[in-house]
Amino acid sequence: MTRRADIVGWGKYVPSRVLTNADLAQMVDTNDEWITSRTGIKERRIRGEGETTTTMAVAAAREALTVAGMDAAELDLIVVANSSPDYLLPAPANFVQHELGASCPAFTIAAGCSGFVYSLVTAGQFIATGVYRNVLVIGVELISYAIDYTDRGTCILFGDGAAAVVLQPSEDGAGLMAFELGSDGGQAHHLWVPGGGTVNPISQDVVDKREHYIRMNGQEVFKFAVRKLSTCLRNITSQAGVNPADLDLIIPHQANLRIIETAARTLDLPLDKFFVNVHKYGNTSAASIPLALVEAIEEGRLKPGDTTAMIAFGSGLSWAGAVVRMGEAVARATPQEQVALA
Repeated sequence: MTRRADIVGWGKYVPSRVLTNADLAQMVDTNDEWITSRTGIKERRIRGEGETTTTMAVAAAREALTVAGMDAAELDLIVVANSSPDYLLPAPANFVQHELGASCPAFTIAAGCSGFVYSLVTAGQFIATGVYRNVLVIGVELISYAIDYTDRGTCILFGDGAAAVVLQPSEDGAGLMAFELGSDGGQAHHLWVPGGGTVNPISQDVVDKREHYIRMNGQEVFKFAVRKLSTCLRNITSQAGVNPADLDLIIPHQANLRIIETAARTLDLPLDKFFVNVHKYGNTSAASIPLALVEAIEEGRLKPGDTTAMIAFGSGLSWAGAVVRMGEAVARATPQEQVALA
């Protein structure tokens, strides 16, 4: 039997501070109806005093380790998906490893909104080859620091959060079944931060032009997202030997409800086959897929033996998809246990 990476632990963390559409209407020319009709987003979480990429990642990781019944000292590898680091150097994974008290290798994958699936697939290869047994994968984003709150085209979309999973070799054929990773760097300028890097280093001119904030061509990103969500889903389900209609749940990147609705129509699938929590958190980039995955498990939407597909798309422009069969561990996700963990 193929050695697969099975999800045996999960956890999430979101800041307590809520930024509603009404709050944004006090900051920029917008309103709840305008935002909701175009995105489906009602509110998002924004970091509070003292919260950092590392603190959020560690909080989610500790919960995932608790669910898995593991200590951080048992970890063989930590992979952190993140594009909003605490510092330019070193990467967030190093701080996370230290704060958890782990002694294993740790590295960060910066692939924007596709980062968690990229990280999940990467971690899965270490398990498939037998190199590592216990791997922690975290998707975390403190993206509010890079948002221009005078630009209503972007400030309404994004929020902060973190979620994590623990992977182990499957004992029952569950785990990562198929995947696709992709990149189209020719479209990178449609979603980027033009200032602050080596091409355009931070300077007073960059700050004055507000080029240290995220810039997005919403129309082009929308078209790319709908196309990749649909084609990637077809590709990975074909690899896995299942039909999209036979999936128990589809977990798309939570960027915009209209993208999900359009993809559902394109695929001729009912919307209730797609897990949606974008209304609560907005686009949390690399944290989006794992936040949705954790909540789907907590709500009983995924049970042992269920097959789910995760599809992400974002800066790069990149995309990533994975088909996963849930193992027996998700049977532990009872409401009582979730209350205890909280």
